[in-house]
Amino acid sequence: QVQLVESGGGLVQPGGSLRLSCAASGFTFSMYAMSWYRQAPGKERELVASITSIGGSTNYADSVKGRFTISRDNAKNTVYLQMNSLKPEDTAVYYCNARLLSAYYGGLGRRPDYWGQGTQVTVSS
Repeated sequence: QVQLVESGGGLVQPGGSLRLSCAASGFTFSMYAMSWYRQAPGKERELVASITSIGGSTNYADSVKGRFTISRDNAKNTVYLQMNSLKPEDTAVYYCNARLLSAYYGGLGRRPDYWGQGTQVTVSS
């Protein structure tokens, strides 16, 4: 059974920090790019950060550059999002996503991807 389980969310004051974790199981973790998305009420889901295994490439939304850091530990099947200098506009449900790397995708059928259930992050004084 494929599972992505996020943890580490909660309530934090502006300027504070949180570290989110996403534990993966049921698939070959190293074959998937990992990403964090977030969605606030009434807003579209947006990509926050992503990381690949091949080449160690990362990318970030402009709104979080310099504040958030994505990392992964393939030995632990876990991806992390370190969030510093948090702002009220960072408040959202944060979701973990796994998408099969293009090197392993044959181009037939639906490209495998998986989602976690989300974890709430609230930044408020």
